[in-house]
Amino acid sequence: MQNILGGGKFYIPPIVKNLLIINALFFLGSLALEEFDIDVGKFLSLYYFESSFFRPYQYITHMFMHGNFQHILFNMFGLWMFGSAVEQTLGSKKFIIYFFITGIGAALLHTLILHYRISSVQEAFLAFQNTPSPEYFKIFMQDNFSQYFEIISRDDYFKSLFSEYAKYPDNPQLAQGAINFIDSIIGQIMDIPTVGASGAIFGIVLAFGMLFPNAKMFFIFVPFPIKAKYFVIIYGIIELYEGVMNQPGDNVAHFAHLGGMLFGFLLLKYWKTKN
Repeated sequence: MQNILGGGKFYIPPIVKNLLIINALFFLGSLALEEFDIDVGKFLSLYYFESSFFRPYQYITHMFMHGNFQHILFNMFGLWMFGSAVEQTLGSKKFIIYFFITGIGAALLHTLILHYRISSVQEAFLAFQNTPSPEYFKIFMQDNFSQYFEIISRDDYFKSLFSEYAKYPDNPQLAQGAINFIDSIIGQIMDIPTVGASGAIFGIVLAFGMLFPNAKMFFIFVPFPIKAKYFVIIYGIIELYEGVMNQPGDNVAHFAHLGGMLFGFLLLKYWKTKN
């Protein structure tokens, strides 16, 4: 790696250095403001565009917000590890453009996938409102909120509502209660924030794999080196699998990661055609 980085293995180029500092300041600042009961995440995190918390500038600010220390540590390590070589190859001006394009592109793809999923739930919700029933209520919850159903099923209000609705299936008030409950869950999903520079980091990882395809990478739990191009392909396949499966309890925006890689690939190809 020393020949790639030029200034020595611990050299940090200017844009990467400034991004590391800015992310650290945002993280420490958000922690400090929490002591005064100020949640800056409600202003700077990215929300779904139908959420009351959504603001357009969040497509940029969410990249500097992180959920916890482990989250920011992982992202900043990736930024330093791969970004240093990529910035020195592309140049600082192109690197900062690349960072924001991949980060915003990641958020756009995440929003598109989220919109598709929420729209599908809303269509099914309209069908439920036309023919509500206790059986349909439970099936609807399992099919449309599978990722959160384990948590929902432990909610006392849901258990009470479903129990009463099962006893009195013709009660219009209980049917309306089921409709209101579903509507509230949809609203809560819209209000789930997205934070982190992961989309841009995955774009940088993709750039590293394209710029240094045969660079050998060593991992603690892998007994042999892996070429960067294969690492990127494997990582992309894993993210696609996890995103499609959408497993219960998984709060990672996998399609945002893929969006960063996609927009990074397109941008690098565009720059290549323009020499």
